[in-house]
Amino acid sequence: MNAAAPPAPAVRTTCPYCGVGCGVLAQADAAGGAAIAGDPAHPANFGRLCSKGSALGETVGMAGRLIHPMLRQRDGSLTRVPWPQALDRVADGLRQIIAREGPDAVAFYLSGQLLTEDYYVANKLMKGFIGSANVDTNSRLCMASTVAGQRRAFGADTVPGTYADLDLADLVVLAGSNAAWCHPVLFQRIMRNKAERGARVVVIDPRRTVTALEADLFLPLAPGTDTTLFCGLLVDLADRGALDTTYIEAHTSGFAETLERARAIAPDVAATARACELAEADVAEFFTLFHAVARTVTAFSQGINQSAQGTDKVNAIINCHLATGRIGRPGMGPLSLTGQPNAMGGREVGGLANQLAAHMGFAPDEIERVRRFWNAPNVARREGCKAVQMFEAIARGEIKALWVMATNPAVSLPRAGAVRDALRQLELFVVSENVLSNDTVNAGAHVLLPAATWGEKEGTVTNSERCISRQRAFLPTPGECRPDWWIVSAVAQRLGFADAFAFASPADIFREHAALSGFENEGGRDFDIGSLATISDGDYDALEPMQWPLRAGEKLQQAGEKRFFAAGGFYTPDRAARFVPPQPPALAEATSPAFPFRLNSGRVRDQWHTMTRTGQSPRLAAHLAEPFIEVHPHDADRMGLADGGFARISSQHGAAILKVLVSENQRPGSLFVPIHWSDETASCARIGELVAAHTDPHSGQPEAKATPTTIAPVEFALRGLARTRAPLALPGGTWWVKVALAQGVEYRLATGSGPLFWHDFADRWRAADARFAEELDGGVYQAAAFLDGHLDGCFLIAPSGAPASWDLAGLAAVAAQAEDPARRIPKSQACDYIEGTEPVICACFRVSLDAVRAAVHGGAVSVEEIGRMLRAGTNCGSCLPELKRIVVDEHIAHPI
Repeated sequence: MNAAAPPAPAVRTTCPYCGVGCGVLAQADAAGGAAIAGDPAHPANFGRLCSKGSALGETVGMAGRLIHPMLRQRDGSLTRVPWPQALDRVADGLRQIIAREGPDAVAFYLSGQLLTEDYYVANKLMKGFIGSANVDTNSRLCMASTVAGQRRAFGADTVPGTYADLDLADLVVLAGSNAAWCHPVLFQRIMRNKAERGARVVVIDPRRTVTALEADLFLPLAPGTDTTLFCGLLVDLADRGALDTTYIEAHTSGFAETLERARAIAPDVAATARACELAEADVAEFFTLFHAVARTVTAFSQGINQSAQGTDKVNAIINCHLATGRIGRPGMGPLSLTGQPNAMGGREVGGLANQLAAHMGFAPDEIERVRRFWNAPNVARREGCKAVQMFEAIARGEIKALWVMATNPAVSLPRAGAVRDALRQLELFVVSENVLSNDTVNAGAHVLLPAATWGEKEGTVTNSERCISRQRAFLPTPGECRPDWWIVSAVAQRLGFADAFAFASPADIFREHAALSGFENEGGRDFDIGSLATISDGDYDALEPMQWPLRAGEKLQQAGEKRFFAAGGFYTPDRAARFVPPQPPALAEATSPAFPFRLNSGRVRDQWHTMTRTGQSPRLAAHLAEPFIEVHPHDADRMGLADGGFARISSQHGAAILKVLVSENQRPGSLFVPIHWSDETASCARIGELVAAHTDPHSGQPEAKATPTTIAPVEFALRGLARTRAPLALPGGTWWVKVALAQGVEYRLATGSGPLFWHDFADRWRAADARFAEELDGGVYQAAAFLDGHLDGCFLIAPSGAPASWDLAGLAAVAAQAEDPARRIPKSQACDYIEGTEPVICACFRVSLDAVRAAVHGGAVSVEEIGRMLRAGTNCGSCLPELKRIVVDEHIAHPI
């Protein structure tokens, strides 16, 4: 007998989630999943992964995959077709529309989940050969204000520092960043610095997030007042004589005008505190810390970016670092924490509508340089439509064809309902995806192109510190899936551009991308990896993480850690940084008696974007399984809301029905909602539906943190759950949310329909040959179906006053009696399947909230003791801030 083949070695790749860019060791298993571990050699994470990264192996299955090209028929059905037919349909449609309407009648909408090589080919086709700059990306919703702010200040979209600055800083200011949940690996790095070196941490955020629990100083400022706070800081630094006048005079311009504007906005500490609705003593403490601590990093994220004043907020932060010369030196500088895995790589190749490739813009000399390098017949001459503008142009009928790649705009964009309506108007609507169904596909895509996904394709990504890393394949490519670069190249060839798109591999594309970065670039542009323009296929395959720039003549061994601007050298015409006077801050839309609350949106710890990947993981689903709205107790009382009840939140653009979470951590007058749920995963929880389409005038980034809204209670007579082996089509009028299970799917339900209705529904749902058991007792209806000796599904519907988590042992007993003795399902097995609805705090070891509370009541007084008792918090560390909050809250509620 032959010995079993040894397992394949682990493949070094990069995580597909946030912009931290963690290294991953991935090894496919025989069951179709993968063993996942952090890569100890990767400089972004040194082996640590967050809960999402640790669960990647649960998200690589084939459920719901799109694996063949599909065309939509006149009756709305999708039909499998060969690749040539699908590609011809795309090329012919684009050609006809361009010939009739011109190149600006077509557009691409890309994604921060694409690899740099995919991005490069798509931008080359649209901007160089079709001749329009109508290419934008969901990164517009994420980091566009940082891009605009850095270009205004530095002359280029340059991140000055590195992650190592978080280790070396003596003060870390986290502005608009819930890093403990959104960038957990970097947050744990900051916490190690705090524990080992005594670094101080300031958190600036309207919400008291889990990140704020670790702060030495928490500033719960009023929404939209970040610019005011940092203008006040600049004024205070000037008044204390804390400016680096040598640096200002040698390397900057515009300081006097900027300081004058700052004084007009925030003339002193008291005025700053009043405008930001903060305690004057807290503002003074922050200013004193910033003044006293030279090694200061200000790390900022979506709370700064996702604003109609986001660019000014970014520049207000940068102004303070330029004024003190705290930039580009170890432990100092502004650091943008990027939201997406390859937002930076997309920016390198011109992924935004106001960029050309290799960090070039639309100046005449840059247009001509790109044209000559590409030998492009019809290079775009002006900026295209940014994301929100793009979908407004579709709604007006100006854009007739759209190709969406690896993103879900029908969920994520502002006024998502209007976006969905616009998509249905398109003459040609193409989607490259790895899933057969999502809200965007279901808006009527005419052509579906099956794209390879993480684990199946090869390429590079760039993280928040300019570190380029390889993503490598460790899984077979299923069905007829192809990489996005291959799909775009095949369409380009059919459009007549075969010579320019004769790429045979990602390495071919990377070499051209590197060559363009170094083309006519004698230090005039920041992004330069020209030294890699002749990299061999073997060296590309083996490429180690490296930070750009790596200019022509430098060797890979010289990549090292690189910072910008400590000695000036900015990318403006005179090589001086620009201080930028911000406009007086004002939110884009005022509240009113009809819409008195500010809507703040964001992420939760264990989910990502619209859950097409993370939604497949049972352990990630167990953390916060239901879409919720966080409300301050005062607001809950006056609006008649109950903790654990339901509420309808409405804006001028749409509405959602969510579970209510009453919390002192929320700011009065503001409401917080997570962004992740879509029509695929919940009945009424698309937050993009509510968000107004106000955008920053410089970046085009929409305001996602301050839409005026109102809220009202919603009553459901009954609540329940259903667990099945396969997805259900639930009756209209039912509130539901879908939750992944290891052996099927769970639906959390709320309804006004009584037990007899659900008896009829359960009876229709069960397979014809299934054994069926049901029980109605005291208004509680329970039903279970068994097929071939296995539990096939169950329902439980109970009055809303019943406990939120039910013990279904009674149903298990009834179900067991329904089986023949020889085929009876043990009661314990049935209970294991249908119990367990409580929240899970530690995803790594599936430690529930109740278990943590029990440990605290049993004497645990610290997260370390909880770790020893339950192992919670001892692996990835993502749950540590929550564990700390539970310890504090439980001791307050139940003092010893």
